[in-house]
Amino acid sequence: MLSSEELTELESELVSVCRTAIGDDIRSITYFTVDDYEQLYLRSDLEQDANLEPFVANERLGFTSQQTYEETELGEYKFNIRVFEWGTITRTIVGDLGVFVTTDPLKLDEFSEVDQSIRTVLEEFTG
Repeated sequence: MLSSEELTELESELVSVCRTAIGDDIRSITYFTVDDYEQLYLRSDLEQDANLEPFVANERLGFTSQQTYEETELGEYKFNIRVFEWGTITRTIVGDLGVFVTTDPLKLDEFSEVDQSIRTVLEEFTG
């Protein structure tokens, strides 16, 4: 469990690395655990009162995915991308910490940069 000071630092670093990696194409950043979540960033031109519960519930399935794909011939599970008509959701999980980021459409190689940036920050806070 992170202290409130560590959580504030984590949230600040996540916003910084995601904004740096994605730029103006970022739509939102949401940090989550098994029990809680917090939207860290939401672009001003988007609906400010959207219901995040269904998104968070779906992204939490990634905790199970980590275990499902553990020790397969595919290698280590890295991140997940879902592509939609007008944007994407990218999810990265490290240990018991997760982040999903929504963006305008991006090129495939940009997702690896987003994942690596998030992964570096999460690894700092998972010990």
